[in-house]
Amino acid sequence: MSQTVGFIGAGQLGGPMVMRLLGAGHRVLVYSRRNDVRDRLLAAGAGSAGSVAELASESDLLISCLFSDAQLRETGLGRDGFIANAKSSSIFVSHTTGTVSTLEALRDSSAAAPVILDAPVSGTAENIAAGTLTVLVGGPDDAVATVTPVLAAYADPVIATGELGSALAIKLINNLLFAANAQLLAAATQLDDDLGIDPVALLSAPQVCSAKSGVVSHAERIGGTDRFAEMAGPFLRKDITACHQAAAEAAVDLGLLGRVVRAPPLALSADGGVAHH
Repeated sequence: MSQTVGFIGAGQLGGPMVMRLLGAGHRVLVYSRRNDVRDRLLAAGAGSAGSVAELASESDLLISCLFSDAQLRETGLGRDGFIANAKSSSIFVSHTTGTVSTLEALRDSSAAAPVILDAPVSGTAENIAAGTLTVLVGGPDDAVATVTPVLAAYADPVIATGELGSALAIKLINNLLFAANAQLLAAATQLDDDLGIDPVALLSAPQVCSAKSGVVSHAERIGGTDRFAEMAGPFLRKDITACHQAAAEAAVDLGLLGRVVRAPPLALSADGGVAHH
């Protein structure tokens, strides 16, 4: 009998993931509170669970693509959560960029908890649709090997990083570096203004110069640094908050990267939003 892949969090990124899983021939069961999301996925061939508990009890592999630690705890903990109702032989894959302490809380909440893997992602819905999402995976080698062919429906590469929490640590460092790059690009834009240079040229020239980066490419693609700051704001705030929380839990200092992120011209603090000073 083929395994059932349960999926929770079929939103902006999760929805395309489910479509790729279905396209690869996997039996997918989804839980969604939104009728339009559920109906669209059902029409594509997915099954539907009436609750998180039902989803977990019928899934051999459970994948979540939730926005935050808070959502993971809300849906995962308690007698009606997915941990208490999961098959003891199952594997839970979390695509949330959060903290390992949340995953440890899920693991420790039940003596029969499934194997838990941290699997933060890097990429966009377009990458998922093309099957080129980057997924980092931390956890036991055998469990990582089991889920890799399934994740390959939408991810290439899938990178094993070590024990539980290692993927999140690498992703949080990556996000901190991304935010620092965004801060430096904003500073370069200010210098560009002072020198009277065409802002379009500032973004296009580095694409073929040594300062090329993902931040510059993305800002150019979506229409400039102001638009980039507006669109990336919620994600940068969430990720930087998670970085600070993870650093506090590990009793480490974020060093130069942390100082760059806190400096102007962008306000990247959780309470200050993302805007030009």
